[in-house]
Amino acid sequence: MINKIMRAIVTLIGVLFGVGIAAVMDNFGLLDKINLNNVVIYTIFGIIFGLLLFLLTPIVKRIGAKISNLFENELVELQTNDIITGAVGLILGLVIAFLLSQPLYNLNVPYLGTAISAFIYLLFGYLGITVATRKRDEIASSIGNRINIGSKNVKNSKTRGKSPCKILDTSVIIDGRIADICKTGFIEGTLVIPEFVLQELQHIADSSDGLKRNRGRRGLDILNKLQNEQIIDVRIESKDFTDTNEVDAKLLKLAVYLEGVVLTNDYNLNKVAEFQGVQVLNINELANAVKPVVLPGEEMVIQVIKDGKESGQGLAYLDDGTMIVVEGGRRFIGDTLDVIVTSVLQTAAGRMIFAKPKQK
Repeated sequence: MINKIMRAIVTLIGVLFGVGIAAVMDNFGLLDKINLNNVVIYTIFGIIFGLLLFLLTPIVKRIGAKISNLFENELVELQTNDIITGAVGLILGLVIAFLLSQPLYNLNVPYLGTAISAFIYLLFGYLGITVATRKRDEIASSIGNRINIGSKNVKNSKTRGKSPCKILDTSVIIDGRIADICKTGFIEGTLVIPEFVLQELQHIADSSDGLKRNRGRRGLDILNKLQNEQIIDVRIESKDFTDTNEVDAKLLKLAVYLEGVVLTNDYNLNKVAEFQGVQVLNINELANAVKPVVLPGEEMVIQVIKDGKESGQGLAYLDDGTMIVVEGGRRFIGDTLDVIVTSVLQTAAGRMIFAKPKQK
């Protein structure tokens, strides 16, 4: 049934096409030498082209299917934002072409104005799509800045209390503590996983190095845990920045684009983000902040497990991984010892506690 309907439509198009060709030939005076009525001539042309397309319907159908599949494949590869931006650019280009082509219709040269107008429509339609898609980020940023300037107070009142999205980098996913932190409810909003971070995790998981492979698989397991257990809202972001191959640079650009916060435990990324004015939440800083406070003079019970860098020093560790340097503790390796805290050193990498054995 569908094939019959399509054949009828193609035949009708052929008839109209034949009549159109006859009309064009009549305008140029090519039918004056034929001693037939114009209606008869139009009918003959319509019948000829209608029969021709009727016979060629299977070929036309195959060609149409190939063209539609080609367009479909191209559109599937495009991002939604590119399609919307390109459509808007096409409309603006056609509006400009319409305004420019109006004076051309007043030319006295037959068909020249129409031909030039058609060229202008094609040119500005193409330019509208191309410029809009290539300058999409700049256009969005410019419009966003103007909207922010014009309605800053309104936006603040509407978004007050709304938590920005948290963009995860590769290191914090592999680290694994993000899942436990989300369970506690201290992180609000949406966790955003960029596709380029997922690709980097996949490359790490497929590495020939055993340690890297295990780290990558652990990161993928953490993401599956977050998504399957519905601990927090998780969203995959397909936005990419093709002007750079550095994942850290893409993360910072995405944070600006989404007006979000980068969640990481990478010290270097933290510093670069601060320099560029991007807000960062560092898991290591959170871990250091929640460690119990130890003051000089407090007593602790520890077990010395190995010697330190300096002569006579011994090293011990708290349950949270904090290192304790015991002066003269080398001789107590393997023993449980009462010590007195002498000083505490806080660094970006963590905290160190210095102590000495308690005098009995």
